[in-house]
Amino acid sequence: MYNILSVIFKYIFIVIIYMFILSIIRLIYLDIKGISKSRTGEGAYLKLINRKESLPFKIDEHYAIEEGLNLGRKGNNDIVIKDPYVSKSHFRVVKDEEMYFLEDLKSSNGTFLNGQKLLDAVKLSNGDRIRIGNIEFLFVNRE
Repeated sequence: MYNILSVIFKYIFIVIIYMFILSIIRLIYLDIKGISKSRTGEGAYLKLINRKESLPFKIDEHYAIEEGLNLGRKGNNDIVIKDPYVSKSHFRVVKDEEMYFLEDLKSSNGTFLNGQKLLDAVKLSNGDRIRIGNIEFLFVNRE
C-alpha cells in the first residue's frame, strides 16, 4: 500500500515540477516577445513609466507619435484608456516643424507636464514626464 502511494506522489510531484518549468518558459517567451515589440529606430514615442501589471486596465508600454496622437477614454482616440481619471478626450500631442507640442483638451482632472498642470499648449522636450490620473508617460524623441 505504501509503495503504491509513494509511486503516485512521486508522479504527481514530477508533473507539478514540469508544470512549473513550463510556466517559467512561457513567462520568458512572453517577455522576449514584448522586447521584440519595443520601439527602436527614429521618431518620438510615449513610454509608460508605471508598472503595466499594477494598472486595472489594458495599456501598452510604448505609443509611437507619427504626426500626432490623441489620448482619452472615447474609442476614436489613438490611445484609448479606460480609466475613470481620464476624460473622453484628454490630451493631444501634435508634431509641428519637427517639434512636438502637448495640449490639454479641457480635461476634468487636468494633464500634468513635469509636475505642472497644463494651461496651454507646451513644447515637449526629450525626457518630459506626462501624468494623467495615476498614469505617467515619458516622452522620448530620437530625432
